[in-house]
Amino acid sequence: MGLNYTAVDQTPEVTAKRIRGGNCFVVEAGSKLVGTIVAQPTYAENECEYFTRPGVAAAHQFAVDPEHQGSGIGRLLLQRAEQWAKEAGFAELAMDTAEQATHLIELYARLGYEHVGWVQWPGKVYRSVVLSKRLAANA
Repeated sequence: MGLNYTAVDQTPEVTAKRIRGGNCFVVEAGSKLVGTIVAQPTYAENECEYFTRPGVAAAHQFAVDPEHQGSGIGRLLLQRAEQWAKEAGFAELAMDTAEQATHLIELYARLGYEHVGWVQWPGKVYRSVVLSKRLAANA
């Protein structure tokens, strides 16, 4: 799509920095890593103001290997991040994706995520849609 997502070619050091402070969940197929997501507690500071709201956890570093997309791994990872957020007492789980990634925005909407804003990350050639899902207190 011509988007310069950070996660596509980030260094191992950037990956370590981006998962530090969060909870990283992975899916493996045999010995191959095929999916990741990081569930991050509310940020004290962030370019995306929504991620700093009290009670809002964030999901990022979310990816599924192209060979395994459509197999349910993404849904499994999101469910695990939501479960962590609920257990940790968060009211919402928020994330962002490129505005042009309409297929992802539609998928997230089907999974209960609502469009709550936009963010323009420094150095990115696209604007991101911010989505959030309210988490049931006792679900």
